[in-house]
Amino acid sequence: MTGAVRLERMALDQNERIAQVVAREESRLRRFIRRRVPDPRDAEDILQDVFSTLVEANRLLMPIDHITGWLFRVARNRIVDLFRSRKPDGLDGVADLLPSPHTGPEAAYARQLLLDELAAAIAELPKEQRDVFVGHEIQGRSFKEMSAASGVSVNTLLSRKRYAVL
Repeated sequence: MTGAVRLERMALDQNERIAQVVAREESRLRRFIRRRVPDPRDAEDILQDVFSTLVEANRLLMPIDHITGWLFRVARNRIVDLFRSRKPDGLDGVADLLPSPHTGPEAAYARQLLLDELAAAIAELPKEQRDVFVGHEIQGRSFKEMSAASGVSVNTLLSRKRYAVL
């Protein structure tokens, strides 16, 4: 068997292993992401990005011991990245309460660390709580407005936000 044929066979084997992993984990991973990301398009983008990262890691021959855990960790990181990317628009009110980034490197580091932790905490909230928290605190929507749009009572929305804050 020549070297070229062997390389082609290895590539086909890699493709088959990736296809098996995608078939086995896609629905679980999609549900995991959808519970944390309100926009279905963003959720689908994250899912595709996770599998793209898997293909890239496989092509680079990166050792992945526990593929399922690795996929979910990559997905969680992408979800956090999504919330981080949106924080300049939405976390300005919260950001005003944090140390100013202009008071030195320690303050800038502390500020970024706190914002990253807040984004991660928001990403981990159950969907209903996250939607209310993001809608009210980040997007500035009123409970009345959210109630009219969702059909959920104002009291229920208030309760969900309370649990999100806790």
